[in-house]
Amino acid sequence: MIARRTVRRLGALGGLVLVAGLAYALRWRKNPSPCPYSQRVWLDLPRPVITRSRLRELLAPRPGEDVLEVGSGTGYYTDSVAQALEPGGTVHALDVQRRMLERTRARTSARGSRNVAPVQADVRTLPYPDDGFDAAHLVAVLGEVPDRERVLSELHRVLKPGGRLVVGELLPDPHFVALETIHRRAERQGFRFDDYVGTRFGYIGRFLVPVR
Repeated sequence: MIARRTVRRLGALGGLVLVAGLAYALRWRKNPSPCPYSQRVWLDLPRPVITRSRLRELLAPRPGEDVLEVGSGTGYYTDSVAQALEPGGTVHALDVQRRMLERTRARTSARGSRNVAPVQADVRTLPYPDDGFDAAHLVAVLGEVPDRERVLSELHRVLKPGGRLVVGELLPDPHFVALETIHRRAERQGFRFDDYVGTRFGYIGRFLVPVR
């Protein structure tokens, strides 16, 4: 009898935790915001589907290029791209949170990367001139920004004709944005869909700026 009562109580507690978790995720989805620095540990966990190797495959970084990384976080992808740009290329690692950028700087310096330029800024108002980058990427970031159309417009502005934009998303991220949604919005801002790897539950997609 005691064992059954305990099982029922644990089941009820588990149900409450699940409901609370779903409510929190829904509230977070309706009010997008960057991952808090206090929860940065989640940013360094292995990421199936949206792996470093797949990002590099779709981004195709080349020596000497200038690449913009939006939402660098703790630098999970930064070093991998930076290595591919040597010699002569630079990753501009942009994040709205200063402490995240400090983490990125420490991480990439420890691994020997000297071609990373951390920049604190809001992606909705990029501090760069038109046609300045060969490529840009943002992984598990777009859904964290309230005005996604403006983000895509700004990225289109700073990319060169022929430039590459790579976007990655993965469930169960509460800010997950479906590939079909990004496809429509990116094309409205002048991008052309090119390729992707993954599934509807997790993917990395590439879009191009048409050559004028």
